[in-house]
Amino acid sequence: MTHIVIIGAGECGARAAFALREKGLDGEITLIGAEPHLPYERPPLSKDGLAEASLPKFIAGAARYEEARIAVLTGVTAQSIDRVGKAVTLSDGRSLTYDRLLLATGARPQRFPGVPENAGRIRMLRTHADALAIRAALTPGARLAIIGGGFIGLELAATARRLGAEVVLVEGLPRVLSRGVPEEIAAFVAERHRQEGVEIICGVQIAAIEEVAGGARLLLSDGVVEAELVVVGIGAVPNTELAEAARLAIENGIAVDERLCTSDPDIYAAGDCCSFPLPHYGGRRVRLEAWRNAQDQGALAAANLMGAGETMASIPWFWSDQYEFTLQIAGLADGAETTVRRDMEEGAFILFHLNGKGRLIAASGIGPGNAVARDIRLAEMLIAAGAKPDPLALASPETRLKKLLAA
Repeated sequence: MTHIVIIGAGECGARAAFALREKGLDGEITLIGAEPHLPYERPPLSKDGLAEASLPKFIAGAARYEEARIAVLTGVTAQSIDRVGKAVTLSDGRSLTYDRLLLATGARPQRFPGVPENAGRIRMLRTHADALAIRAALTPGARLAIIGGGFIGLELAATARRLGAEVVLVEGLPRVLSRGVPEEIAAFVAERHRQEGVEIICGVQIAAIEEVAGGARLLLSDGVVEAELVVVGIGAVPNTELAEAARLAIENGIAVDERLCTSDPDIYAAGDCCSFPLPHYGGRRVRLEAWRNAQDQGALAAANLMGAGETMASIPWFWSDQYEFTLQIAGLADGAETTVRRDMEEGAFILFHLNGKGRLIAASGIGPGNAVARDIRLAEMLIAAGAKPDPLALASPETRLKKLLAA
């Protein structure tokens, strides 16, 4: 009987396990997770899950795994892969043989140099346990320092203000959201944070972080920031150590082809841990840390573990909640030569990014609630279709994007 082993019990690994059953696999499925919990969603950790200090938002309950005949091993890690013997050695001493293997090992927060792993007042946010530790310090009036002005840092800042904590956010680059978010939207987000009382410091270097009695201290190139808690959010590192030890190809993550197959035909990789070619962007190799990418690749990996031979067709998509506003991005704007703005109701707006040949390659929007969701979805479809829409039509809120799709 076929046995598929999935290493990594996050969004991608769990979705792949269920997709295998939905696609008709009758063999064994084993899902291996390092945390003590069943698989849960990570986006709430910087939002409502942090504010409410609630249980994780589980992808499924224990009964559903049992019903689907998915064996979930929690609190255990994979130590090594024997590609010749097709076996995985676990941290508890067990060895599992597999017919095919999926690596969904995800990524971990990048550590700030010199900060010890056991620092109580200098934290990172990746797990439910991290969220609980951070939440305990976010009391009204407490001062939180955040290093990093990306999605996680800004979402955490918004949640901390909601809880009554004072927030100072330090970003080494000239602006927040410098990775993949247009400057116009980044400025909008930064201003909304300042309205809520968040102090944003950009373009400064941090020489060191020190734990002190009752808190921590940031030593900046031009001053000092003191806080009860410091949270470091300066990016993520793909978990490739297991794959490297097994001598799989590595290139900014575990290198996979358009079917998510690694350099071993019986081993696939998906989610935050892997880099892959994007067909809509000339085969450019990327690694995406995104919730929907984890879902999409979990489903694709499941199909191909069963021999479907399907290739990736989805467009990168990202989202973030910032107070009452939701930011959504479809596609990759790198290489855009023209940007067209569409103003919408309630202060929402979308930026459409076209390359030198007039092809739509990305769309970025922000607005209250789901104000931009429908048009971003239609823009995603236009990108996938290789559309070259008229810029004047894109700019006009009177033009329905669905009409452009049908053109």
